[in-house]
Amino acid sequence: MNTLFNTKNIIKLLAVLFIAITVVSCQRDGSAEEDDIPQEDLTNILLQVKDVAAGTTATYNYSVGAGGTQTIILQDGKTYEVEAQFKNGDEDATQEIKDAKDEHFLVYNFPNSDIALTRTDDASSTRADGKHVGLKTQWVVTKAVKNASSTSQLILTLYHEPAMVSESSQVSGNGIVYGTQSGGETDAQANYTISN
Repeated sequence: MNTLFNTKNIIKLLAVLFIAITVVSCQRDGSAEEDDIPQEDLTNILLQVKDVAAGTTATYNYSVGAGGTQTIILQDGKTYEVEAQFKNGDEDATQEIKDAKDEHFLVYNFPNSDIALTRTDDASSTRADGKHVGLKTQWVVTKAVKNASSTSQLILTLYHEPAMVSESSQVSGNGIVYGTQSGGETDAQANYTISN
């Protein structure tokens, strides 16, 4: 007698159920391992640049994926307090970076500028390993534009889940890079021109 639920059919049914369960369990579930702010969700990177002596603040808004650069105006010999903010449309995504601070790190690259950068993050953006994410920094400008015939700029990169990070600086070409990382992926990158 041939029944609908013979051994062969039961094995096929179990195999289909196993595959279905496996596919569903591989979907993103909001766990800590997944990227909490995927690159495609970041639309703007804003820099709040405060001239410490004058007490004035300028905002520079880089639109991710739109091209073009904002020009940051810096004066030689001045000190600036700088805060980086990340947006997803009208929503502030900076808090998401703070909430997952152990998974994020900013690298500041200043080609053709002589700027000393110090990370001034408070506890809200300091990782468990003691490294500062870099959302708050202080810039002491020796020379905003080192060579007038070359473009001075800031290349700001947000990394997600780097395997190793360091706050140390290194000379790169005619500028300085603050922060190094290995592994991980780029959540966002912004290019700003620097002028004085």
